[in-house]
Amino acid sequence: MSKTIVQTRSLIKIYRRGKVDVNALNGVDLEVPEGEIVCIVGPSGSGKTTLLNMIGGLDKPTSGTVIVDGMDITRLGRGELAEFRLRKVGFVFQFYNLIPTYTALENVEVPMVFAKVPKRERKARALELLRLVGLEHRADHKPDEMSGGEQQRVAIARALANHPPIILADEPTGDLDSRSAVSLMKLIKRLNQEYNQTFIIVTHDPIVVRECSQVYHIRDGRISLDELPEDLLY
Repeated sequence: MSKTIVQTRSLIKIYRRGKVDVNALNGVDLEVPEGEIVCIVGPSGSGKTTLLNMIGGLDKPTSGTVIVDGMDITRLGRGELAEFRLRKVGFVFQFYNLIPTYTALENVEVPMVFAKVPKRERKARALELLRLVGLEHRADHKPDEMSGGEQQRVAIARALANHPPIILADEPTGDLDSRSAVSLMKLIKRLNQEYNQTFIIVTHDPIVVRECSQVYHIRDGRISLDELPEDLLY
């Protein structure tokens, strides 16, 4: 039986907007087994990205707990959270977030620089990761010399740099055409199957949803494994 790699318990997040409290998460209980591709779907403003940010240690809940790889991250201080994000989580965003003046190789090296990996070792690791995502031949190219699909593959290679147990992806196909989205999901499936890599993906894209092993639906800050809305099944 797979171990639980992410668990949230009674997770609540309330934002203050002027004089109004906005409940972004309303008691979310979630368990993600290691080695799964989990999707979180729901309408805009439903709490998807807020939940992802809680799991990634980018924001703290108002109450409740977030346990990642056996660690209750809601108890960590700012410095400890920075170390957690560096070692335990890889992030992939809709708009890639690559450094435009860096080559693909240098972009993949960035997390390893912060982790104080020696230069020769990190270069070898970055090349290995670019090879893994099929972009070794693009190592010396900058983001504006690559397609959107290629840039997102570089972003995935970067996310894997420090061997994190979890990759969090926020709308990773949102800026891609359907052909590039299909190609990206094939890569994610391969990484999952060959390396037991866990992915948690926030998405509106049915191409992504169809490839996930577990799909959660979130609405009004509440999460369930209920049947998905029809507009995500076309």
